[in-house]
Amino acid sequence: MSVEAWALLGAMVLGLVHVTAASFSFKAQVGNAYSVGPRDADLRPSGLAGRLDRAQRNFIETFPIFAAAVLLLEVLDRTGSPLSTFGAVLYLAGRTIFLPLYALGWPWVRTFSWNLASLGLALVMLAIAWP
Repeated sequence: MSVEAWALLGAMVLGLVHVTAASFSFKAQVGNAYSVGPRDADLRPSGLAGRLDRAQRNFIETFPIFAAAVLLLEVLDRTGSPLSTFGAVLYLAGRTIFLPLYALGWPWVRTFSWNLASLGLALVMLAIAWP
């Protein structure tokens, strides 16, 4: 399996970590009765639960693009280049550190990790078209 495919698998696991962290923190905020009920009150997460929810939504914005780029690299048999390998690892690393930084509420460092992940994604996409 290519490094890019391993990074995609890692990002899939990270997606589950996002969902779990956001879900459990919201449940801790509103209680079990609300979380298993019909949620008619439409409560919104706040504090840590809100930050984890926003981090999850942010992850979901870029993950499909990353998945499509890696799968396209695999279909085109273009994996293994320094550009795609570094980009995939950079995306996963940036997204991995983004979650705890967002949870801690560290704005500038969190933004830097997002920038690293976005650069990684751009590199993977560039590797698709690079001759």
